[in-house]
Amino acid sequence: MKQRTQQPDNETIWKDRKHFLWFPWSFEVYRIANGRIYTRTGLLNQEENECMIYRVLDISLKRTLLNRICGTGTIIMRTKDASDGILTLKNIKDSQYVKDTISEMVEAERQEKGLLGREMFGAGGGHLDGIYRDAIDEE
Repeated sequence: MKQRTQQPDNETIWKDRKHFLWFPWSFEVYRIANGRIYTRTGLLNQEENECMIYRVLDISLKRTLLNRICGTGTIIMRTKDASDGILTLKNIKDSQYVKDTISEMVEAERQEKGLLGREMFGAGGGHLDGIYRDAIDEE
């Protein structure tokens, strides 16, 4: 029988859930641990996705007036992940701090793994697919 390896909970760097105004009353939970970003949604039927931190290509932060009043914000990340091309952490508290933390982690993971920009976009000199091409074409 195979043994399951359990990741210790002390590996969790950050954890939060989607907020409604000031209140974290939702079934969308976000977590950063073990070099990955995890998103879990649902109450009865749960779905969890993960994205390796180094696959994040671009990070942006959106904060409406209501978000600023409530101390929340939404982080939008464009990734090179097949299942989550755009990863969104909706209405989380301390959003500026979380965005900066993710950005630093992305750079550290890429340096640790020895990845360059062209390896993330493809060696063909910027040949991008889908949402990445659309985002660049808009500029």
